[in-house]
Amino acid sequence: MVIQGLYQDAIKFAAIKHNGQEVNGIKVPYLVHVCNVAMEILIAGPQTRDFNLGYALQVALLHDTIEDTSTTFQELHDIFGIDIARGVSALSKNLSVPREDRMMDCLVRIKKQPKEVWSVKLADRITNLQPPPPDWDSAKRAEYLREARVIYEELKEGNEYLAERLETLILNYRIYI
Repeated sequence: MVIQGLYQDAIKFAAIKHNGQEVNGIKVPYLVHVCNVAMEILIAGPQTRDFNLGYALQVALLHDTIEDTSTTFQELHDIFGIDIARGVSALSKNLSVPREDRMMDCLVRIKKQPKEVWSVKLADRITNLQPPPPDWDSAKRAEYLREARVIYEELKEGNEYLAERLETLILNYRIYI
């Protein structure tokens, strides 16, 4: 299937699953976040050797479906295949893990996946390093920045272009602390 078809199938699925959800703090449809992550992948893909853009785009568009909707691993497997389901699952927090360990658990699982999945996590944090929601206090902002640094350190080898983008945004985000 050509990349446009892969994109269309994944974005339609994500739109249905995220229907009614909003981006925290800015009152826009959640699909804006999903599309922003996909945009980062679209730009990074051609600048990255041996990058499976179709796979990465599908994972980017679906990256929050297991974590934030009623979508199951099996449903993704049945519709998009095992590789997409595994990638999205790795990007999803495991709620059975204690809260303080969830980020590292997720990063360990991501690092067992192809580099395209690493790239989606980098793109996700890049997209999320916007001005923080107004209800976040300085401790929450500082924790979010700390997590961004951990993501950068753990996954920077996965995509040089996205790692550089994330590093720059981490430096810029300090104004919110």
